[in-house]
Amino acid sequence: MMVPESHPRYKSLLNRDRIVEAFESGVLAKGGMIAHGRGETFDYLIGESTTDAALNSIKVSAALLVLAENPVISVNGNSVALAKDEFVELAKELNGKIEVNLFYRTTEREEKIKDVFESDINGGIVLLGIDNADKQIPGIDHLRGKVSESGIYTSDVVLVPLEDGDRAEALVKMGKTVIAIDLNPLSRTARKSTISIIDELTRCIPLITEYVREYKKMDRAELLKIVENYDNEENLRNILNLISKRLTSVDLI
Repeated sequence: MMVPESHPRYKSLLNRDRIVEAFESGVLAKGGMIAHGRGETFDYLIGESTTDAALNSIKVSAALLVLAENPVISVNGNSVALAKDEFVELAKELNGKIEVNLFYRTTEREEKIKDVFESDINGGIVLLGIDNADKQIPGIDHLRGKVSESGIYTSDVVLVPLEDGDRAEALVKMGKTVIAIDLNPLSRTARKSTISIIDELTRCIPLITEYVREYKKMDRAELLKIVENYDNEENLRNILNLISKRLTSVDLI
C-alpha cells in the first residue's frame, strides 16, 4: 500500500505494511500480527513518542551494552520485519552478534530469516541461533529456550525486543542483564527484565545506537555513573503515571 508521508498515521501504517509483508513472506508467524496490534495500543497511550522515562532507560541500556563483554541482540520475526537494518547498525557498533530466537520455530522460517540477513552476514554481522542453537535456557521447555552457546547462552548483556515474559525471567535467573523493549509496562517481560525500555521499536533502536556511539568514547567510570541508581520499578511507575495523566487530561474533541 502506498501511504503519503503527509498522512497523520504514516509511520504506523508503514509498520503495519512491513508486518503484513513479513507474514506473507513467511518470516512472521500469525501470532506476531496480533502482538503488533497489541503494542500499537500502548503506543497510543504513551503519546506515540519517546518519553523521558524511556530515554533514561535507553541511555542506561546503551551504557550497559558498551560495558558488556559479550553483548547479544536477540531478534524474532516481528523485530526483523520492523527494524532489521536498525539492529544491524547497532550490532556493528558492538561485537556484531545478532541471534535469531523464535517461538514458532520451523526450518522454513529460519531459512527465510537467514536470507534476509544474507548481505549483512557478508558485511561482518555474526548471525546466531539458526544453525547453532545447541543450548537450552534452564526452565524454558518451548522452542524459545534454544540458544547459541557463543551467543545468548554465554552473553552477559542481552537486548531482547518484543520478548516473552517467561524467557526474560529465565535469562535474568541465569545471571544476565536483560534489556527489554516492550510497549506494555504491565507485561511480565517489562516487570521481570533488568532494564525495560517502554517505547516503540523503530523509534528507540536508532537512539540506542546513537548513545552507544557516544558512550564508546567514554571511560568505564563514566559509564558506570550512568548505570548506577537506575531503578526499573521506578521507571515503570513513571510510565504508568504518565499514561494515567494522559487518560484523564486528553482532549477528546
